[in-house]
Amino acid sequence: MEKYEMVLNRESMGEVKQIVDQSKEMLEATLSDDEKRVAQMLEEVHNREIPFLQYNVENSLSCVITLCYLAARDEYLMEREAKSGKGYCDYLFLPKRPGRPAIILELKVDRSCKETIDQIKDKRYIEKVPAGHEIFLVGINYSKKTKEHTCKIEVRK
Repeated sequence: MEKYEMVLNRESMGEVKQIVDQSKEMLEATLSDDEKRVAQMLEEVHNREIPFLQYNVENSLSCVITLCYLAARDEYLMEREAKSGKGYCDYLFLPKRPGRPAIILELKVDRSCKETIDQIKDKRYIEKVPAGHEIFLVGINYSKKTKEHTCKIEVRK
């Protein structure tokens, strides 16, 4: 029984390591302004982790985002539904150390990435970020019809 448990632990830890490694890659892709890679990785994780009956539920996409940015917790304080400006942004990543940019991430279903970026600006979600920080505005859209993810990243210095 102990051998089986050790093998099981190694296998499951391998999966956990893969998820953590992918989440590091996701953060790098975001901070490299690689919109296509961010969308591709979201789609891969969404397809792999979310059951078919829950696939088109917006909360499922939020869970995918949390998983995709798991490693970001080492460098960022992550707030979900953060009160900021005139509303609540879906995700706010505030850097734990100087020199790192902040990230504001907004999700939409069956809309456009431009709408997500516009919402970040119009509702002034940027107000929660301390002055002097570079900010990555990240808009994510998921299409229920095509099951495709799109991403737009805008950098504010």
